[in-house]
Amino acid sequence: MKKHLLSINDLTAGDALEILNTASELAKISDGPMKKLPTLRGRTVVNLFFEDSTRTRISFESAAKRLSADVINFSAKGSSVSKGESLKDTAQTLQAMGADAVVIRHGASGAAQRLADSGWISASVINAGDGTHEHPTQALLDSYTIRSKFPEFRESFDGLKVGIVGDILHSRVARSNVLLLTKLGAHVTLIAPPTLIPVGVTDWKVDVSYDLDSIINKVDVLMVLRVQSERMADSFFPSEREYSRGYGLDLARLNSLKESAIVMHPGPMNRGLEISAESADSHKSVVLAQVSNGVLVRMAVLYQLLGGAALAGEVSA
Repeated sequence: MKKHLLSINDLTAGDALEILNTASELAKISDGPMKKLPTLRGRTVVNLFFEDSTRTRISFESAAKRLSADVINFSAKGSSVSKGESLKDTAQTLQAMGADAVVIRHGASGAAQRLADSGWISASVINAGDGTHEHPTQALLDSYTIRSKFPEFRESFDGLKVGIVGDILHSRVARSNVLLLTKLGAHVTLIAPPTLIPVGVTDWKVDVSYDLDSIINKVDVLMVLRVQSERMADSFFPSEREYSRGYGLDLARLNSLKESAIVMHPGPMNRGLEISAESADSHKSVVLAQVSNGVLVRMAVLYQLLGGAALAGEVSA
């Protein structure tokens, strides 16, 4: 792996599979009596969050602590950042604290890349979501979850059909998932109203459909995206009721899925809008598995970035 994880494009298919395989090995340890590894003892991981995200922050914090790292949670709200401190000043402060890895979530696309390329900090930078750009560890944990449900696709997603439905336009999760799923060989179809399909989607190596009902019985995985109302300055659909009627996963659509199909959602869920309560809580839903797998995958990312191949025996031991 490279020094930073800013985009799925930083990974080859082999790199991605190595992370997923490392997460599988770490899962075996997590299921045993000794749930912590001394791998990153003495290292400091900083969670630098300019946007709220309880789920992702806690996941990274838990991952770092299970590897025995020291963790500093730095929230922009109530800090000097909210008083006007620049990203540069914040980065230099973290450098002075001796940060070995910085997990950054920022509302501006490209913020993680800016931090990594700036020379302000020597730490590894992990992108935990930047604007509408990317969220690479979410895509990795989603692929890990898919592999755990479909063992036949462990080494390649060739033949796997994935539908991603919802607010594609504003979704960094969709972008990272498209890059990783297609890199691993899956066939991906994006499903949304025309107003929520990004310009330039023809370059994404995916199919596009505006009709969920024509696709739903063909997919092995249905990934439902949150409607990001906070990023919508304009009206992208007539009403929430109309959106739910056309693109929401209700009980009837849930029953149209293949028996073996799974339902995913990156969270937080707008129940009753993009997904019904029955769908979210059904036996096809792997939403809670995504949360628990997120810790394992983020452990694997930190392990690969900061631990290195010299520690490989620790996982296999």
